[in-house]
Amino acid sequence: MTVPLYSYDCEFQGLVPLRRALKLERDGLAKVVRHKKGRVSRAIMYKRPGDPKPTTVRDHMGQAYSYRHELNDGHQPWALRPLGHRIKTDQSCEYNLAPPETRPIFLRVLLDCMAGNATC
Repeated sequence: MTVPLYSYDCEFQGLVPLRRALKLERDGLAKVVRHKKGRVSRAIMYKRPGDPKPTTVRDHMGQAYSYRHELNDGHQPWALRPLGHRIKTDQSCEYNLAPPETRPIFLRVLLDCMAGNATC
């Protein structure tokens, strides 16, 4: 008889013999999940030192490009997250939202959208 074996982040690893799953449980490496009647349904490995952190949906989505910016007067407008480095001025903090080498590409796309040459 075989049972499914899952990693600590619930990723299917394959089928293992029942005696192997019970040995993993005995050695403290896995948790064996049983039905009410005692039949083994699956084994889930415990996280060990050195294992990578589990992936999340956020890992695939990336970083948000906008955020709530706190102003001194209490307002919280949306602001764009900078792609490049910060430029500090004497009165306020301005952002260089894109590196200078990407500006011609952005302007070309913007002009094409305004002319109706591209679908935006």
